[in-house]
Amino acid sequence: MAERYDRLDENQPKAPLIQMERIVKTFRTPAGDFTALRGIDADFYPGEFVSVVGRSGSGKSTLVNMITGIDRPTSGEVNVDGAAIHQMDESKMSKWRGRNLGIVFQFYQLLPMLSLLENVLLPMDLNGEIPVDEREERAMALLELVGLADQAHDMPSAVSGGEQQRAAVARALANDPPIVVADEPTGNLDSQTAETVFGIFNELIERGKTVIMVTHDEDLAGRASRTLRLDDGEIVSSC
Repeated sequence: MAERYDRLDENQPKAPLIQMERIVKTFRTPAGDFTALRGIDADFYPGEFVSVVGRSGSGKSTLVNMITGIDRPTSGEVNVDGAAIHQMDESKMSKWRGRNLGIVFQFYQLLPMLSLLENVLLPMDLNGEIPVDEREERAMALLELVGLADQAHDMPSAVSGGEQQRAAVARALANDPPIVVADEPTGNLDSQTAETVFGIFNELIERGKTVIMVTHDEDLAGRASRTLRLDDGEIVSSC
């Protein structure tokens, strides 16, 4: 039986927030089938800050894409807070994702024709969970959290890459999701700005969020509460 990788802290909650069971992901390519994940078993607990590390091509992004529903497993199960997301169709997945996940990408993916404030408002408008008369105040509070209240009405092109990434973090929090997934969020940032973004993630943990971060930065990874290391599509350590 494959070893299960989860948190070994004796104070951990009994029930994991995210459960990955026997996850296999195979991609079909012109060169033939490529298996990115090979029987992954892993649990993630509420309030954890987990970094996911490994060489390029080890399966890091594919693993977190199983949680976000961006990719679907070839076989296996992904359950998040009791929801079997591997069984959801795209319509259900979109609604579920809007309520439960905040996603931060390496290349920000802010809409260039919208101001920073409008980018943060957009997920609230699409999801419809936050009352209309509360949305702008909430968006401004999130921009304040990431230190961008003064640039709220600036366009993405008018601010630095680090500021765009901080705005992307604010956008990810728009609907108050319990889980934040960040795929190489500091990969294009200088060390000082990366430190700022990392500090924001730590603050989210203090607010009760669960953060899962893919990173190539071993120093930042080592400062998370747990590091999951992948090699050739398998988890080789969790500590």
